[in-house]
Amino acid sequence: MQANVGGIDKWLRILIGLALIAWAVLGGPVWAWIGVVPLATGLFNFCPLYRLIGINTCRR
Repeated sequence: MQANVGGIDKWLRILIGLALIAWAVLGGPVWAWIGVVPLATGLFNFCPLYRLIGINTCRR
């Protein structure tokens, strides 16, 4: 897995993921658990969808 997520994109994914998970924990809809996906892609610096469509926001 080569890193393809970086910079502001990474931090937005982490923040949005945490916000969605917190919403789910606090009684939000079940679909809010989808926040695990952006959180994981932000933490691992890798997005499979980015790889498929050829996007790279990582400077490395």
